[in-house]
Amino acid sequence: MRFLSTPDPTLSTAAPWLSIVGIGEDGLAGLGDEAKAAISAATVVFGGARHLELAGSAIRGARQGWLSPFERSVEAVLAARGRPVVVLASGDPFFFGVGVTLSRRIARAEMRVFPAPSAFCLAASRLGWALQDTACVSLHGRPVDLIRPQLHPGARILALTSDSDGPAALAALLAESGFGESRLAVLEALGGTRERVSHHTAGQFALADADMLNVCAVEVAAAHDARILAFTPGLDDALFEHDGQITKHEIRALTLSALAPRRGELLWDIGAGSGSIGIEWMLADPSLSAIAIEGHPERAGRIRRNAGKFGVPGLAVVEGTAPDALAGLAAPDAVFIGGGGSEAGVMDAAMAGLRPGGRLVANAVTTEMEAVLLAHHARLGGALIRIDIARASPVGQMTGWRPAMPVTQWRWVKPAEQVED
Repeated sequence: MRFLSTPDPTLSTAAPWLSIVGIGEDGLAGLGDEAKAAISAATVVFGGARHLELAGSAIRGARQGWLSPFERSVEAVLAARGRPVVVLASGDPFFFGVGVTLSRRIARAEMRVFPAPSAFCLAASRLGWALQDTACVSLHGRPVDLIRPQLHPGARILALTSDSDGPAALAALLAESGFGESRLAVLEALGGTRERVSHHTAGQFALADADMLNVCAVEVAAAHDARILAFTPGLDDALFEHDGQITKHEIRALTLSALAPRRGELLWDIGAGSGSIGIEWMLADPSLSAIAIEGHPERAGRIRRNAGKFGVPGLAVVEGTAPDALAGLAAPDAVFIGGGGSEAGVMDAAMAGLRPGGRLVANAVTTEMEAVLLAHHARLGGALIRIDIARASPVGQMTGWRPAMPVTQWRWVKPAEQVED
């Protein structure tokens, strides 16, 4: 994604100096001769306390535990550039591992990597699950809510947790969301002498002494009222906590289609209300991010709660009103204006902040906002559509159509910057 650092080629050395060694609970016994030789030859070995203990008898140089915040450790590794250095990692360093972090600052040509089986790989082998058909989710140091989009009947999920409390927290989430009958296996300390696998039902989970190192395997079973998040946009309005300020699900589906999310993009949701647009934008792909701008503190709190319950706790919420609240925000690839667009300066600020080639979608239900959209369409072009929805409802003892408020939608793509000769 855009905010990640990239290796500096001017700092590259002629030969690899960094060895990233994946180590399992079986310690040195699970490593090849090259990996063990790299550890013995290193002037400094970085790793967690457990990793350093597992590799202890092979370490000849200095030992350096991880520092907090972790960026300090990255800087310490970089400071040793040119000397033989080893970084110890859990399992596969490039699967939710430290290798990913280091590769943002260090060129691939400068490192050798010795991966071990990941916790997900070991868990799948113990259960006989096809790993390619299993959702793998890291909840290590991350909110347990991240598992929610994966909760579909019949799904298989492997979730790496943070600590001994992780399995119970996951079981509680499953139970309260209508998935209490799901089968939950806890696989502890995989690959070592303390390995243990136990099987439970989420709703009756009672394991009190789980090991700090554990993976939870979930076979999802859903009650009739389970909170299942469909893959298509336009989720049921009843799934959201709201006070009436919500883009209704039919309009939301058309709006998300118009916003056309693409990998790694950022959305501004201006006048976010319940946060439904930003939430569904982020549900489209894990690489997507969104900022919800909302001036009412109570609604802002509601957006945060909704984001958690939809499994996108990373949705950023800015409490404030546009255009002032837009100052200093990262430039978006797409903008949605669902509220406050008729206020002075909002449209101009949104269009100015939008990246060249980015998309803007604005919805109007009031005549004032519609006038703004008509004027912008006349001046800048784009696409202007009117959306009319009618719902069947009782008329006496019979049924008739009751129209909802029509929505005028303007879609516009900001022209790409022209490169001068």
